[in-house]
Amino acid sequence: MTPTSPPTGPAAGPRRPRASRTANRREAAWRLVAGAAAAALLAVVCPATAVAAPDTVPVPRLAWAACADGFECATARVPLDHHDPRGAGIDLAVIRHPAQDRAHRIGSLFYNPGGPAVPGTAALPMMLGRFPEEVRRRFDIVSFDPRGTGASAPVRCFDDPADEQALLAGTAAGYPEGADQQNAWADAYQRLARQCAARSPDLPAHISTANVARDMDLLRRAVGDRQLSYLGTSYGSYLGATYANLFPDRVRAMVLDSAPDPVAWSTGRGDQAATTGTLLRNGSDVATARVLDAFLDQCGQADPRTCAFSAGTAAATRARYGELLQRLRTRPVVVGGATVTAGSAVEATITSLYATNPVAQLPISWSQLGTMLQTLWTATETPSAPGTPLPPVPRQSPDQALAVVCSDSANPPAAADYPALAASARARSGEAGPYFAWADERCADWPVRDRDRYDGPWNRPTARPVLVVANTGDPAMPYEGSRAMARSLARARLLTVDGYGHTVLANPSDCAAEHETRYLVDGVLPSPGTVCAPTRPPFSG
Repeated sequence: MTPTSPPTGPAAGPRRPRASRTANRREAAWRLVAGAAAAALLAVVCPATAVAAPDTVPVPRLAWAACADGFECATARVPLDHHDPRGAGIDLAVIRHPAQDRAHRIGSLFYNPGGPAVPGTAALPMMLGRFPEEVRRRFDIVSFDPRGTGASAPVRCFDDPADEQALLAGTAAGYPEGADQQNAWADAYQRLARQCAARSPDLPAHISTANVARDMDLLRRAVGDRQLSYLGTSYGSYLGATYANLFPDRVRAMVLDSAPDPVAWSTGRGDQAATTGTLLRNGSDVATARVLDAFLDQCGQADPRTCAFSAGTAAATRARYGELLQRLRTRPVVVGGATVTAGSAVEATITSLYATNPVAQLPISWSQLGTMLQTLWTATETPSAPGTPLPPVPRQSPDQALAVVCSDSANPPAAADYPALAASARARSGEAGPYFAWADERCADWPVRDRDRYDGPWNRPTARPVLVVANTGDPAMPYEGSRAMARSLARARLLTVDGYGHTVLANPSDCAAEHETRYLVDGVLPSPGTVCAPTRPPFSG
């Protein structure tokens, strides 16, 4: 998620080093909270209180209607604030694919694709074919756009998307390097936080994962299921763990695919929240660096027809990647009309290793990544006027994802030394480190955390055990996170796939799919220590 002066907010004024701007930024943040976001202030300073029992909340009525080939859609009305179940409400967009074997239908299987902020109504039609055949036959597969996302009361910080593009155009692609770029980055995301609070003063205070879990429990009741069957991938696994600890007696079956360490994601341990951001606590930079090294090593050992970026050996290919980035730092290139810098090349590498597109997790082969890097290596066209500012690059709006992460997960404040965090991250994980450090910085000025967020404990015994599945070579949610999730939950079993890619659902394993089917249909867990192989290893097409 992620260059002219932004059209909204106060003038930037002369640029100064971040440390000298701390007092002004704190003052501005407090003015914002006290003014346009007074309700958000209450959410920050008041201790969390018990949310009204979900059984007291009116159950949404779902009027299903055909909306796509084989799918049905509906709208569910849920409370904005679960403390006030009969107060203001929001509409959730819901989608389902009916069970193919109606005579042997078990119930509904809820699916969340992660993100956060990936709309389920878009992801489910794209990912349906990835679900095991028997699961599709026996379950209505249901998904929804979580509150603040997609068509469910979406967070929109700007009336005109062009205004947001103008604001973000001043930020470096990938991550900033040097004081000027770092200050521009910090200023832009400070202004974005101000604009989001002013434009949507109510919703960000109620957008936590816990409130999405409460919504999902209402949807469970709306479809008539006594207990929840669920499959969540990536961040969706954190949603599942949150539900399991809020409503432990309502868990029928739950697959958490590629999970974070729930403590690291929510608060960290000790004083981590004040010193380290969500993604660095999660180890996403370390996981990405590890998988990038594996890609470069295997690329170097592959035939150039299989990996075009191969330099003949693993060591030479690693060196070539380092040289490519160094080249791009001093001499960006133009490819397909777009200017590519070192930061944007790192971002493109990470995106390819994640094997995702912006809507749903779909495989991108390592061969394609090798071809992309070789294209950059051989590119000779440079921007027409060396030394002139690079043209603006369209950015995907970060509004909805930031609204969830920044209000849900603790991050260091604006006073933190993010350049030092980025340098430390680079030391431990190479080029991936600064990318994740500066991604965390986008929450530094966020004015509110949801008072009804869930920060643990994570070990409430569930009615049925939970199945955690993970690739050993996941570049986004490190394998260690899934192990920590399985240890944190009171009743859980870890199923390992010795393969690469972000999520097992998007990087299929026939073996894992069979175990998941037996668990979801019959409640049978795999034996402890079970390890599966991927169906298609890297460079297989």
